[in-house]
Parts: sequence; structure tokens; C-alpha cells
Amino acid sequence: MSLSEKITELQAAGAAAANAAANSAELEEVRVQYLGRRAELPNLLRGVAELPPAERGAVGKAANEARKALEALIDQRAGRLAIEELEARLEQDRVDVTLPADPLPAVGRLHLITQTWREIEDIFLGLGYRVAEGPEVESVYYNFDALNHEATHPARAWTDTFYLSDEVLLRTHTSPMQVRSMEQQRPPIYIIVPGRVYRRDSDVTHTPQFHQVEGLAIDENITLADLKGTLQTFARAIFGPERNIRLRPHFFPFTEPSVEVDVSCFNCSGGVTAAGERCSICKGTGWLEILGSGMVDPNVLHFVKDSGYDPELVQGFAFGMGIERIAMLKYGVTDLRLLYDNDIRFLEQFA
Repeated sequence: MSLSEKITELQAAGAAAANAAANSAELEEVRVQYLGRRAELPNLLRGVAELPPAERGAVGKAANEARKALEALIDQRAGRLAIEELEARLEQDRVDVTLPADPLPAVGRLHLITQTWREIEDIFLGLGYRVAEGPEVESVYYNFDALNHEATHPARAWTDTFYLSDEVLLRTHTSPMQVRSMEQQRPPIYIIVPGRVYRRDSDVTHTPQFHQVEGLAIDENITLADLKGTLQTFARAIFGPERNIRLRPHFFPFTEPSVEVDVSCFNCSGGVTAAGERCSICKGTGWLEILGSGMVDPNVLHFVKDSGYDPELVQGFAFGMGIERIAMLKYGVTDLRLLYDNDIRFLEQFA
């Protein structure tokens, strides 16, 4: 048998073996057998140099073409086998995605702020209030002017408030919706306004962005006693039926008279713990501050007098509380920043 015939025979045998390979492993064995370093066809190429000069060109060319053709055939066969094996694996490993996971994934939970937000809303909805929402980017008019803030009030300072321009800012409280809501609705009005607010504060008990709930009630013959009764009901609903509240004189630009509201401490009795020690939570006072409130200042009602809010005919009260503060007091959170760190170990405690 001549060398050219031997090359043709090896090429045909390699092609037959490649086509007969049933899987990638068998095909790899064919590749090694016919194209490996010690295979016969490559060795024939190495022996071309020993042939007479007249035969070297034709034999070398034939052997090289046979090797390339066999490589192409094996590669093509490898591609087909890979597709067939993938299809078979997909068929065998098919997963029914409608079946329950095993193990079942952990069920998500509402964030502590969201839980508290919704709980506050539910309490006041039960008292007959409705929920109102307003813009977070607010005008100076609604944020300060219409709420009876003097031009020199510290909250107006650029160091305390995020201004976008001289007349536009990120709201510092949800109170602007007092005037906005009264402009849209004649009395009586009973609303709460939850939402994000922004101030230039950042420490253990303050963050630049936090959440607040504003409340407003305007009707005939509203008194400070109505305010106290409303907030007493709220405090007992959210902190427990044994809680009491007290009102302390204070000052807010848009209420007169104004009062701070405290709730009786959860950790002690009269500032003394069960162990006879001074309570570290209320610092021995027996009370915890929860919100600010007061009777709506007649000056505020004058801004919406054309909408039916004549201070000679209707009166009302307003209150504002931080949702984070209520959550911290209720659940014993000592650092406000924990609410924003997104540490699962902390958050999953409040399912």
C-alpha cells in the first residue's frame, strides 16, 4: 500500500469512528486516536521529510489536507453531540417551577417603620380621620408662611433646611398639608398626613430624612379637652391600655396654646424601676415625650378664611409625631440609625 493510500484509509477510518461516537467522551477518544501526538496520521506528516524529493510535496499536501478534514469533521460532530446532550439533560433535569420550594424561602416582613406607620394610620382611621398626602418638594409659603412662622424663625435658616431655591425646599414637616387640605375642603375636617420629611440633622436620634404624621381636626366647639382625649386614645391604642398622658406648655408657631405630650414610662412606676433603681429610659421622670400639639392658631385659619375657616366660627387642634420615635419607644430601639442599616439580624426581630 502506498503512502497516499494509507493516508486516505486513515482519514476514512477516522471519519467513520467520529460519526459512530455516541457521546463527547467517545469522540474525544477518536480525536486522540487519530489526531493525537502519537497517532498514525500526524506521524506520517513527520515522515514526509524522509521521502524522495519528488514525492514530498504531493504526500505532504495530502496528509495535511486529510488531517484538517478530519479535525473539521470531529469538531462538527462534537457540536452536534453537545446539542444532543444538552437537550437530553434539559429533558431529564426538568424542574416544575410551580412546585413549592424545598426548603421554603423565608417570608418577607414589613419594615419596622412601615409597621408603625400603618398602625398609626389604622388607629386614626378608626377615630374617623382620613389619610391625606402632599408633595415632599414644597414652597416656602406652605411650609412656613401660611403656618405662621416668623421671618426670623430658626427653622427657615439655610443651615437647618434643605433649600432647592429661595422659594422651594424639601418640606421640614408634613404640616403644609394643613393649609393645602383646608383650601380644598370646607370644615369640618379631620385628617392625618403621614410622609417623609427632611431636616439637616444627623445623630443617634436624628437623620436628615425621616417620617412624620401630622394630624388636624377643625370643627365647631373643638377644645383642648378634645385634643387630650384624642391623644389619650391614641397612646393607649399603640402603647397599651395602661398608659396615661400628660400635657406640658410649649411653643409652636402654628398652634396657640401649644403643648408637648408625654406618655407614662413603660419601664418603671414614677421614675423608679421594680428593682428600686432610677429608670434609665425616662431618666427618673416617669414620662416619655412622644409628640407636639396644640390648638390651631387663628392666624393660620386667616390664611384659609375664604374656604370657610373663620376663626370666629370654627376651632381645631393639630399634632405632629415622628414615626421613628414612636417605633423606638414602643420596641425599645436605642439608636435611630439601626432602622436604616438594613441589618437582617435587627429587622427580623420585629416580624
